[in-house]
Amino acid sequence: MARMPKPIETPVPSRAELIDHLVRTRIAGQVATPRENNLSHYRKLANGDRHYWLGLELGDRWTDEQDVLAVMAERVGVVDDPVHRVGQDTIDPELTVAGLDRLAARLRKAALDRQSVLLATGHPGGLLDVHRATAAALRAAGCEIVVIPSGLLADEGSVWQFADVAVLERGATLWHTHSPEPMAAILDGLAAAGRALPDLVVADHGWAGCAAQRGLDAVGYADCNDPALFLGEAEGTLQVAVPLDDHVRDPRFYDPMVAYLLAAAGLLDD
Repeated sequence: MARMPKPIETPVPSRAELIDHLVRTRIAGQVATPRENNLSHYRKLANGDRHYWLGLELGDRWTDEQDVLAVMAERVGVVDDPVHRVGQDTIDPELTVAGLDRLAARLRKAALDRQSVLLATGHPGGLLDVHRATAAALRAAGCEIVVIPSGLLADEGSVWQFADVAVLERGATLWHTHSPEPMAAILDGLAAAGRALPDLVVADHGWAGCAAQRGLDAVGYADCNDPALFLGEAEGTLQVAVPLDDHVRDPRFYDPMVAYLLAAAGLLDD
């Protein structure tokens, strides 16, 4: 496997150091997303509001809010007590790091097999550079970073690539979106152009959910108020869902996490 210089000037933390960092920066631990917001999203998903399905087809399998809460407690580390309705909620940093380890294993496979990879984000204010650094590492390891077709439209905006990461743009602004439609536009555009679909999609929100629902290998990041991707992982539709706060105060807080991820994937020089 080809090696590369570190794409970010950040020392690789140990597992214990990363867990401490995640808690201090509130990427995990006591996160900013309030309990009432989490439960509201779980309830809306269970009631069939497709906005919260993030491109997955959940059918009638998750119509009980308490079943959704149980999965989120197991896979994310939110408080499992249904009586806890307001106030603080949590993401277990051990589960975040375990998710990063699973994600690293899939990135390592992509690099070893020189696979084609598409990266996309609906959270450009928080995760754009996480995906950019991952793209740089995968390209240096010999992967093809999929170039999306030009002229794609979705949700009254344009779908572009910025720093190798697909995003939704409206009025010269990169948009925060949970919609699966931008990813659908990319996949349909590739098919219409007679081009192969990616071997792997690394994304978040509806970008990841749509790709997984289309049968592609998809991995992604998700917050504790976005349960659909964790349900998709539980059902085997999505390969990996990493729990974290997806928009903390400073996006540079993610740098140690990315360094750990890429090192675990074998994508950084020692």
